[in-house]
Amino acid sequence: MKNLLMMSLSTLFFTCSSKSKSEPLTSIYDIEINSLDGKPINLTDFKGKKILFVNVASKCGFTGQYEDLQKLYDTYKEKLMVIGVPCNQFRNQETGSSEEIKAFCEKNYGVTFLMTEKINVKGDNQHPLYTWLTKKEFNGNISTSVKWNFQKYLIDEDGRFTDYYYSTTNPLSKKITKHLAK
Repeated sequence: MKNLLMMSLSTLFFTCSSKSKSEPLTSIYDIEINSLDGKPINLTDFKGKKILFVNVASKCGFTGQYEDLQKLYDTYKEKLMVIGVPCNQFRNQETGSSEEIKAFCEKNYGVTFLMTEKINVKGDNQHPLYTWLTKKEFNGNISTSVKWNFQKYLIDEDGRFTDYYYSTTNPLSKKITKHLAK
């Protein structure tokens, strides 16, 4: 009886403690998205690197983070790809065309990291990339919602969801860089 009780407690403990991460339903590397130039981005090209996805906007109070995103990319580009994802879903803060967005980012912040086409990061027309990033059944980790521009999502070298950070988290924060120093 004592052994049965110990086995039951052990099973209960294992079941409760195994709630963490599971394997993603789909691979992030299978998602199709285009660059600002309209060319397909092959996310498979970044296997072996971490990826930081950031929904961006040119007329936001957090737009200055472009500078630190560029510094982060310059510092860790051997092991990190920063991908800016323009979005106009938060108070029309990204109304520009692809050409205007690209010119703004290069002229004002010297952006050289990858930028995607403008997409929806939430709602009925949510792009598959953000469906994967925000839904546990796809990323195998956690469900989130995009609250504002410059929310960040970190993916590990094997395409697994690592963590997400609200707009107020600076790209050079130790919350993010601790994953890159490894």
